[in-house]
Amino acid sequence: MTATAAVQSVETATSSGGLNYLELILHASLPVQIVMLLLVAASVLSWFIIFGKSKAFHAATAEADGFESRFWSGIDLNQLYRDATDQSREVHGMEAIFEAGYREFLRLRLQQTQVDARTQVEGAQRAMRATLAREIDALEHNLELLANVGSTAPYVGLVGTVFGIMVSFHGLANNKQATIASVAPGISEALIATAMGLFAAIPAVRAYNRYASRSERVSVRYESFAEEFSSILQRQTGSDRN
Repeated sequence: MTATAAVQSVETATSSGGLNYLELILHASLPVQIVMLLLVAASVLSWFIIFGKSKAFHAATAEADGFESRFWSGIDLNQLYRDATDQSREVHGMEAIFEAGYREFLRLRLQQTQVDARTQVEGAQRAMRATLAREIDALEHNLELLANVGSTAPYVGLVGTVFGIMVSFHGLANNKQATIASVAPGISEALIATAMGLFAAIPAVRAYNRYASRSERVSVRYESFAEEFSSILQRQTGSDRN
């Protein structure tokens, strides 16, 4: 874009008394427009992940509340296990951890060869740890994309700004009367790329920090349940020996 064209585009954008950002974007140089397109795509992707993670964490919290309420209500463990292994539904979260641990506990307990109580409980603990890791990994899936958008989007926007300023100054090469009025329009267009980079990065960083914190709390909750359930199994094996 030449300096004259940049001036005309800004005059058009400000003719109504304020900046018309759409006009500035449409009249920006090609490298700046490519950077803007990348930033818009990154922003859309991050918002898609943000809404998806909000739904996932809400579901995980609701599932944990419901299962803990049933677990501590005094219901028989075998009944809970039958409900968890019902083929008509898929279990997640805390219920999946319980199902994995109790399944392994029963498998070791019913083996023909004698397995001591400690081995039974340790087997259940290993199964619960493996399932817990899978559940947390599923919750944290795509969080790294939010971190990447939050950390790189401002720099990508800055690259667009640098390109825009380079194009703006290059257009002044044949302009013998280079004034602030001829330089400012191109710079204002270029700075939109930086603004768009910040617009993409700020929500992504905020969401990443929030969901990383929630993931840590859910993980601690799952681990606490696994420890408490292990204690119950240990007491149960002790009572069986007596």
